Amino acid sequence: MAAEFVTPTSLRDWPLPEAGSSKQERGDVLVIGGARKTPGAAMLTGLAALRAGAGRLTLAVADSVAPAVAVSLLEAGVVGLEETESRAIRGEGVRALADDIESAGCIVAGPGLDDPEEAAALLRTLAELVPDETPVLLDAYALGTLKDEKKARETLAGRLLLTPNATEAGFLLGRDVDDLEKDTAELAATYGAVVSCMSVVADPDGGLWTITTGHSGLATSGSGDVLAGVMAGLRARGAEPAQAACWAAYLHAAAGDRLSARVGPLGFLARELLEELPVLLRELG
Repeated sequence: MAAEFVTPTSLRDWPLPEAGSSKQERGDVLVIGGARKTPGAAMLTGLAALRAGAGRLTLAVADSVAPAVAVSLLEAGVVGLEETESRAIRGEGVRALADDIESAGCIVAGPGLDDPEEAAALLRTLAELVPDETPVLLDAYALGTLKDEKKARETLAGRLLLTPNATEAGFLLGRDVDDLEKDTAELAATYGAVVSCMSVVADPDGGLWTITTGHSGLATSGSGDVLAGVMAGLRARGAEPAQAACWAAYLHAAAGDRLSARVGPLGFLARELLEELPVLLRELG
């Protein structure tokens, strides 16, 4: 199947749900990540969700950094998670988030996690707790554990969103990625997920899209965290899974284009992408 091109015209023909008049109508996003060394990843993801229009944000991060995160990100509720002796987030500790998981409109797991074994335990526990219809976006270490966590994979299939880079996509497939469109489609079918990989989006029903913009300057620390947050924010607002992925991938790429033109092709920061998102949403709305 030939991929459809994602352009401003195609997005205007696929409009996002109307923004609600309350926080509840615009959806809750729960981000689980942010180990002691890398709280910024979870913060970027959460901020991107708010910039995409989500109504409410909760960040679940390592207990040792939770106070600093709460002071730094005034718009979020912040929950501290139990840590191991090595300062990784303890996977079983997400049981403390049962109420937040129950009420979330979209859950993001992975940004800023740094221990693969604890990330696997987190994924297993999350799969036990998450309501049947709640969408779950996996990124970074949580995404990397999916291949070996069969039960969690089966539990979450059908409402998963995945944001692998090419290396992570190859790991999930068990081989190198050599045809981005074909391999992204295979990932979507294999994992029952909407997958956004580089410039390609695929869904498990055979839908395939390619993004028509983007710049190499996006290959910078934190950029993928922003993409995950935009996708989660749009999904929490009520966008369909593939729609949220296509809009998010385009917004992320177009924000990079604007920064490339204004700041320079290299050296702009992932946090600077956030400022471009509301303007782009307004222009495409």
